[in-house]
Amino acid sequence: MSDNPLTPLRLGTRRSRLAMAQSGQVAEAVSRVTGRPVELVEITTYGDTSREHLAQIGGTGVFVTALRDALLRGEVDFAVHSLKDLPTTQPADLVLAAVPVREDPRDVIVARDALKFTDLPRGARIGTGSPRRAAQLNAYARSHGLDIETVPIRGNVDTRIGYVHDGELDAVVLAAAGLSRIGRIDEVTDFLSVDTVLPAPGQGALAIECAADNAELIALLGELDDPFTRVAVTAERSLLAALEAGCSAPVGALADLLADGQIVKEMRLRAVVGTTDGTRTVQMSTTGPVPETYDQATALGRELATEMLAQGAAGLMGERAQ
Repeated sequence: MSDNPLTPLRLGTRRSRLAMAQSGQVAEAVSRVTGRPVELVEITTYGDTSREHLAQIGGTGVFVTALRDALLRGEVDFAVHSLKDLPTTQPADLVLAAVPVREDPRDVIVARDALKFTDLPRGARIGTGSPRRAAQLNAYARSHGLDIETVPIRGNVDTRIGYVHDGELDAVVLAAAGLSRIGRIDEVTDFLSVDTVLPAPGQGALAIECAADNAELIALLGELDDPFTRVAVTAERSLLAALEAGCSAPVGALADLLADGQIVKEMRLRAVVGTTDGTRTVQMSTTGPVPETYDQATALGRELATEMLAQGAAGLMGERAQ
């Protein structure tokens, strides 16, 4: 990183519309707190060019590797990731300098005829590339007498919503945060309660990563860090790591803050693991004091994972456990 205040900071980003949108928002925020211009450096990842299903090519971590390689080679100063795409093991030479305030972590439905999930017709075909979403939607449908079929899909937001507009699918499941960041939240026909579908660990949050030896940049980017978001996603990702599950395993987790009026009292961590067909799930939660350190947040996730494993969670992840 050059010390010249006019030298642009180089932000590495994937080329997708969503990645460019969220990187652009971070670039503006970084410019605001540092007074430095920020230029976006577009990087193509294997996950962007491969047509295989994500679960087959190693899960969402394939989107991260090329950005991290560019950071380590010094081609970019920092990178922005969707936190849910990050593998749970952090490389020693890179650091998460900031986890900004999280957007809505929920999953949403975009369905034909503006239908809600529970109003979809019998035999409705719902597209999702996520074993986690498929597992929970199928489990909910089974317990509520709904008849749905989950269909594996890939592609960007336009492609996925296109399947509904073309009549190929009745609905698709997407993340609220992604649609919000690209200005398409008004196309949502139903917000899925976290009681119905728990999001992916870290969903809705961004991770800003840079080299671990760049103390000056770490301090600057740290201005964008939100401590509550950081401890919440740390607990969620610690659970994922303790389950020894990869990014594409059918694991949902959400840590949220329980407040009494304006005063935050406790943190609740909920998690679910299930078979993709929804026939078997293990769902549990724990509540405790709001973690004040990284170690306390990871302990919360580890403890809940241990309880879930005791209830047979590992057997439900099948081959997807990495």
